[in-house]
Amino acid sequence: MSDEAHYEVVIVGGGSAGISVAARLAALPNPPSIAIIEPSDKHYYQPIWTLVGGGVFPKEISEREEADFIPFGVTWIREKVASFEPERDAITTESGKTLRYDDLVVAIGIHVDWDGVPGLRESLGRDGVTSNYSYETVDYTWKLIDGFEGGNALFTFPATSVKCAGAPQKIMYLAEEHFRRKHVRDRSKVLYMSATASIFGIPKYRAALERIVAEREIEGRYEQNLVELRPSSREAVFRHLKTDEETVLKYEMIHVTPPQGPPPVVAESPLANDAGWVEVDDHTLQHVRHPNVWSSGDCSSLPVSKTGAAVRKQVPVLVENLIARREGRPPTASYDGYASCPLVTGRGKVVLAEFGYGGEIMESFPFDQAEERYSMYALKAYGLPNLYWHGMLRGRV
Repeated sequence: MSDEAHYEVVIVGGGSAGISVAARLAALPNPPSIAIIEPSDKHYYQPIWTLVGGGVFPKEISEREEADFIPFGVTWIREKVASFEPERDAITTESGKTLRYDDLVVAIGIHVDWDGVPGLRESLGRDGVTSNYSYETVDYTWKLIDGFEGGNALFTFPATSVKCAGAPQKIMYLAEEHFRRKHVRDRSKVLYMSATASIFGIPKYRAALERIVAEREIEGRYEQNLVELRPSSREAVFRHLKTDEETVLKYEMIHVTPPQGPPPVVAESPLANDAGWVEVDDHTLQHVRHPNVWSSGDCSSLPVSKTGAAVRKQVPVLVENLIARREGRPPTASYDGYASCPLVTGRGKVVLAEFGYGGEIMESFPFDQAEERYSMYALKAYGLPNLYWHGMLRGRV
């Protein structure tokens, strides 16, 4: 490729949103020329990492070759983006190549900041410190849970946005259940140390989870943000968000959900809002200042949970409106804020939360989804991964 090229549609990011958009556009009767920019050679189904960390599946089940999901006819540029220049309909890659576009889709995901907590990076994956947010350490989570002999087991949620906001507590339920199964629960203290104000934002599901936490004698401490790890002494330092009071807790194991935020290349670009996310309309997914720019998924400014289920509903809207713009029509498709969180509360048990903008309950099944059910666990463990690999990434659902 020369130092400058033009495509009708350039997609930045080869994760769930980027590949899904590419697959739908490539399947059109007369598809536009499409380039997808993604440096990784592996693709991961990250929602299953909860069950990997809980000892249900090996981590390899989550991994595929990225090449297997690049749609036919789409040019794969295996680089990172260095800058966005929407005023001249261009992006620049780290190697210095310029790509010009008619339409740009930004689906670059979220930045996981392993350096955001002092002491985290150097202790991760050893000495009782783990995280399901990394493929490299997710199997260490199960090693810690299965080998736990008692003491403090801490599970954290940071004072930032995170992908899959239910994940920090799902692994806690699996761990607590396993402690009971191994007869070490009576000498174990399970603490949910969360920077959020409560265990869940939607009242219906919050009430159900509060009952579960009370029944299992899990201690929830809220508005507590992890600010430091002291691995040599196995201590975690938390700061209360309102009072600034610090609490130091000893741990035998700690599952850390690292701070997360917009990718720096987005946050520093003309596409970002004040918080650093790609600034799009909540319903059309079209950029509010650059009408030929679109965004879906974790890097967007959409005020929704950052989940794969949300992406599955966003992508058809984005593609329909992108096509309308290319044909000279106004965007008519509208995203309603749908998001879903299958809250694993134990092996064989899931509370399936589904909701939209304003906290509106948007359940799919004709029963109370706030109750723990095996059917919803089967959907989480077996149905949704197949839907992802064979449906969503192929542009079929």
